Amino acid sequence: MTDLDNRRPLKVRETAWAKDFAAQLARSHATPDLISALGVVFAILGAAILALGGVLPPIPRAIILIIAAAAIQGRLLCNLLDGMVAVEHGRASSAGPIWNELPDRFSDAMLLAGAGYMLSGLGWRIGPSLGGAAAVLAVITAYVRELGRGLGLPADFTGPMAKQQRMVVLTGGCLLSAIEPFWNGAGQMMIVAMAVIVVGTVWTIGRRVRNLAAGLKARQS
Repeated sequence: MTDLDNRRPLKVRETAWAKDFAAQLARSHATPDLISALGVVFAILGAAILALGGVLPPIPRAIILIIAAAAIQGRLLCNLLDGMVAVEHGRASSAGPIWNELPDRFSDAMLLAGAGYMLSGLGWRIGPSLGGAAAVLAVITAYVRELGRGLGLPADFTGPMAKQQRMVVLTGGCLLSAIEPFWNGAGQMMIVAMAVIVVGTVWTIGRRVRNLAAGLKARQS
């Protein structure tokens, strides 16, 4: 999947439950690429549920938004475990780097676009624009990181709105939107979440570009 010098720094890798889960998957002969593919399935499910939420009445919408939040976290869990099975258990394949990066770009775009379509269904005209902007910015964030790697610099996972943070905010948007029926709300919490993702991702891109320029300058001097 990824080499040790370019892995995303995650404290959760050191937890006992994550190590045990990865070990069980390795013993069951689950491949890292298959786990990565399962992450995309979770993302497709989450995106479809989000889009569907825009046309459902409040109570059914609340229920499926909780399911969407679980799907988003399932996607992140797969993103964690595929790398652990690949690196810690020596199951990496030759196509691992492709599975490590490309599915994430689709997953980000689908989930964020799905949230935008939900907002559109709830009457927020800005919804598709927010979803589209968030999806494009997410891809650019990863592009800047990989651009740095292509230029020989270490992978830059600087935030504040890297992949994990984007998905945490989106999960929070789903859960807060699920309780909106208590005050007759319809999408306000997701609007806030998507705005935070867009602004935070722009900030993240700026920080990574600045770090990239500084790294190139330091190497030249």
